[in-house]
Order: sequence, then C-alpha cells, then structure tokens
Amino acid sequence: MFGSDKVLSGDPARAAPAQDHRDGDGVLPPLSSAALLDSIQEAYFAVDAGGIVRGVNRATQDLLGFDTREVCGRHLDETLSPEHDAEPIAPALERLVAAGPARPVVRELTVRHRDGHRVTVRASLSVARGAAGAVACVFLTDLSAEVTADRDAGFLTALLDSLSVGVIAVDGDGRVIVVNRALRQVQHRPPSDVPRSIPDYLYDTSMRPLTWEQTPVMRALRGEHVDGLDLMARAPDDRLLTFASAAQPIIGRDGRRLGAVAVAHEVTAMRRAERFGACRKEVEQALGASSSIAEAAPAVLSAVTAALGWPCAELFIINEATGGLHAVGHHSHTDADLEEMFGHTPRRGQGVTGRVWETGEPLWVPDITAYADLVTAYERERVDLCSRHGIRTALAIPVRDGGTLLGVLTCYSGLPEVDEELLTLLLDGVAAQIGVYVALRRAEELARQLHRSQDDFLDLVGHELRTPLTAITANVAMLTEETVGLDPELRQMMETVARNTGMLQRIVDSLLDLAALESGHEQLADDRVDLAAVVADAVAAIRITAAEAGVRLVTELTRGLAVPGEARRIRQVVDDLLSNAVKYSPAGTEVSVGLRVADHGAELSIADHGIGTPAGEQDQVFERFYRASNVRHHGVPGSGLGLSLARAIVRLHHGTITLAGNEPVGTVVCVHLPFDPSPR
Repeated sequence: MFGSDKVLSGDPARAAPAQDHRDGDGVLPPLSSAALLDSIQEAYFAVDAGGIVRGVNRATQDLLGFDTREVCGRHLDETLSPEHDAEPIAPALERLVAAGPARPVVRELTVRHRDGHRVTVRASLSVARGAAGAVACVFLTDLSAEVTADRDAGFLTALLDSLSVGVIAVDGDGRVIVVNRALRQVQHRPPSDVPRSIPDYLYDTSMRPLTWEQTPVMRALRGEHVDGLDLMARAPDDRLLTFASAAQPIIGRDGRRLGAVAVAHEVTAMRRAERFGACRKEVEQALGASSSIAEAAPAVLSAVTAALGWPCAELFIINEATGGLHAVGHHSHTDADLEEMFGHTPRRGQGVTGRVWETGEPLWVPDITAYADLVTAYERERVDLCSRHGIRTALAIPVRDGGTLLGVLTCYSGLPEVDEELLTLLLDGVAAQIGVYVALRRAEELARQLHRSQDDFLDLVGHELRTPLTAITANVAMLTEETVGLDPELRQMMETVARNTGMLQRIVDSLLDLAALESGHEQLADDRVDLAAVVADAVAAIRITAAEAGVRLVTELTRGLAVPGEARRIRQVVDDLLSNAVKYSPAGTEVSVGLRVADHGAELSIADHGIGTPAGEQDQVFERFYRASNVRHHGVPGSGLGLSLARAIVRLHHGTITLAGNEPVGTVVCVHLPFDPSPR
C-alpha cells in the first residue's frame, strides 16, 4: 500500500526491506508496517509537514476510492483535500506538527472522494517524529452513515409533523418514541407523560376514560390490528373532538415485533354531519307520528340534542292569533335540573331567541358570558341563568316556511364550540323540516275550517232555505197558472220569478244531494248496470238541445259492458257531463262520446272542442263551488256543483273521473268504473 515497504519502528520515515519468511534460525522477520496498517479497519493516511501524503492503508482506499499510486507522493489538496469547518486542513496540520501534542487531536472533517463528493469523517490526528522529520498520522472514522441517519431522522420528523393526521409510535417495550405535531396539538404533553395522562383526555364514544393499555397503539403492540375505531379527545380548550383511529404492529425482517404505530384523523365535523343525517330521519318520523308541533317537540328536540352532543334545546312557535312567540317544547339529556331555563316568554329583539325573532337570521354566540350585545336587564338575567347551569354556547335558528317566519329553534352547549358554519347549516336543515310541518298543519287546519264552513253552509241551506223556497216555488207555480188575462209585462215578471226560483231549487237540491253522498247518509244500489244503454239514453235525451246549439253528437259505444252500481246515479253523471260538453261547445263543432273496455273496467270518454279548462285548474274544478277562471270570464251561469256531484257518485262506485285538455282546443272527461266492485 505504500510506495515501498517500511519497517514499523521508532522512525516511521526510515524504510527497511520487508521479509515475508522465517530466517534459517526460525526467527520471525520484522513486521511489515503496510501489512499491519492494512489489517486495521479504520482508514489511515500519513502526511509530512509539507502536506505530502506518505502512505495510506487499504481501508482509506475503500472509503475514498483512491488507488495508492494516485495519492502517495502528492499533496493533500490535490487528492484527499480534507477540510475542517469548510477551511483547508493544511494550515491546521502545520500547527499540529509544530505543537506536537502528547495526545491525539480529534476533529470532524470532510474528505473528498475520488468521484468528487465529500465524505464526513472523524479524524484522530497525532504526530510521530523520526530521523526524517515529523509525520502526521491520521485515522479516519466514517460518519456518513451517522449523518445520513440524522438527516433521515430529521426528514422523517419533518414529514410526520407535516401530516394532518396524528401519529404515535412505541417501541417493543411500549415506550413512546414518536408523537407528531398534529397529536401534540391535542395532547400538549411530552411523549414521556402520554401514558400517564391518557385517562385525563381520551375517551371511548360513550365518554368512558381510556387507560394507556386500552389505546389503539398498545392494542397493536399486543398484536391486534385496529381499524376505524372512533375515540373522543378533550382538547386543551375543553372542546370534545372525534378521531377515527387505526393501529398495527411494527414487524421486523426477522418476524419479531419491534413496536407499534397508530394514526388518528379528526372526524368531528364528518361525524356530526353523519349524526344529523340520522337526526333528520328521526325528526321526520317524530313529526309524522304527531298531530301537532307541541306533541312532536320533545322527540324532535331529543334527536337534535343527541346529534349535536349538546345538553338542551327549546322550540318556540309564533302564535297566529296573537303574533307572540311562545315555547311549545324543550328537551334536556343531562342530569342537571335545567327546568328553570325553559318555558320563558321571549322578548322581541332581546336575548338570543328574541333577536332571531326580530331579524329572522341565525345567531351564533360562542361564549354567552362574554357576548357584549346582551346588555339589557332581561338579557343579563338570562345570561346569569345560563351561566349558573354551565351553558357556554348558544345557537338560535329561524324556523321558516319559505319567506314566512314561523318560530325559533334555540340550542345550548356546555362547552365552547367553533364550528359555527357547519352547525348553522345542519340545524337550518332541521328547522326547515319543522317549518314545513308547522305550515302543513296550519294549512290542514285552515282546510278543516273551510270544510266546516261549507258543511255549516250546507246545513243552513238544507234547514233554513229549503222550506221557504219550497213554499215560494209552490206559490209561484199557482200564480203562473193564473196569468190568463194578466198584463204581458206582469206575465213576464211572473215567468222570470218562476225560472229563477226553479234555479234556486235545483241548487239547493244539488247541495243537499252532495251532502248526503259525501256524508254517507245515502247508500247506492248494487245492481247490474248496462252502461251502453244508460249512455245511449242520455245521448238521445240531449240531442234536441245539441241540435238547437248547432253541436253534433258522435258516439262509439261498446255493447254489453255492465258494472255494479245504481243506474239512476250513473245516468246523473252522464247527463251532467254531456250537458257541460254541449253548453261550452261553439256551433259547428262536435262532441264525441266513447265507451270501451280499459284496465279491468269500463271507460266513458266525452270530448268536446269548446273553451277548455286551464291546465292548472283541471283538478280544482271537481271541488265544491269552484268554477274555472275562463268560464267565469265568459259569464256562463252555473253553481260549480255539477262536477263535484259527478266525482262523489263515481267514487261511490269505486271509480275515477279525470279531466284533460283536447287537442287543439276543448276538454276530455274520462270516467272509469271497475267491473270488480272492490275499492280501487
């Protein structure tokens, strides 16, 4: 390895031929310095006071890649180019040789590899003096692996700290060796304190404290694979956070368990959204099973507080009669006595609920004790009450139906909250469900009131008008018979009275007939009705009227169709539909009457080319007293009872009646009567 073999002696600069065999007397030859140095695993080189390399061993060649011939006899700066603190080493070597320290001097250097990259080494430098002068002997320990390990460790630490998920790892003895930044922000404890402090802030989903041995990472250390486990953690600001965790053992190449690692991802917002998905279903069921909002309120508010994880909530509804806001229900799922918080009457524009009542906008109060706007005596009283019961956060949401404010939903939390946007959005969905329900119930109540009003009107007509009207009709008939010899003008007046009295009589009769049918007081016969015969007779009866109006009747009737029912009532329906078709048809058009088999029954269709019915009113014309807008505008007389009577009769025959437009103009009315008398 050296330019020439040297004998390791007191003068390292003086060489002697190396012998590699015993002499004749069996005495070992002097030990070769090159062989000795090549046996050392540490890299070594010798350099004189002028910086000329005098020798290197094989380990140096392995470390730096230089061949002996490329190094020996050349200056350090031309080959190894060692540096200390980014400065050339030659001046330091000169000072070292001059000082001649009794003990080796240790420095961290970088040395150039043959391919040009720098290698970090620890150098132990000592000085040997001989006849040829002083020689610096340098032993090198490769630090590249340590530097790489430190760099890799730094990179791994930076990588773990950049993750949004929390990471914790333990070694084979269960000692915590890694806690990344995301987890430290939740724990705020040094790794060594983590096992002891776990029960203070980590819980299962039922809020039972966990021990260190129950944590996912320790379960994984015992060989378990944990996946998708939800845990609750109390943050330093007392907020409760939900984490989805997973953990698994760390297995070495030899199959031994080296430790375990666990990750935790915060899913507080996601789990809340999932809970509110279930909450909306519960609210829907509670509303559907209740006859009033007051009855539904406890179950609705129970679902809301459970989804929020908040202790209590209260629902207020605006009274239609007084315009005031009053409580219709509340719920609390804590053991504390919160009853004194509920049932108060809000003041418009004051307090959390009252401000939402006034503005119609959601109100979020993250800390009710520090909310500067609550300054009136009433508001301070409410704040003090909330404080006594540990309430920190309040969120009030308007209950609406479209643009109409119907009430306020107010929820209370005992912990600080920060998810204003998410919670407002989630609660707004529930408030919308409540608003639709309240509006629907009010509409149903209004419809019931209208129906009762119509029933009352029918009773009035039946009992208060029928008797005097009957007397008027009889007397007018007798007077009309005595018109011989009367003045023509007087006779015309009598005929007008008789005609209008007859019209009133028919309206009264229709009203009472409809009331009897809808109330079930009149039972229909269950005969076998020949529909073709009934329709043919009705068409024959109206032909003269149609001819006088210039309307042609066209029929296409399937014979032999029979349905169970009452022929008189079915004829009443056909007469009314034919009368309408002829009445609203202009001269020169035709009315088509068809009867055929359809959908296990008989279908009667009557189509005209008259003024038709507006598309949005085709279902309404079957309601009592309703007349289509175009009919009213044309000034055509009528009571709006004919189609109502027709529908009532058809329904009692378990059939259906529909109205649709005819192309290009006109109306098509279809009546379907089943062959089977069972309800459709």
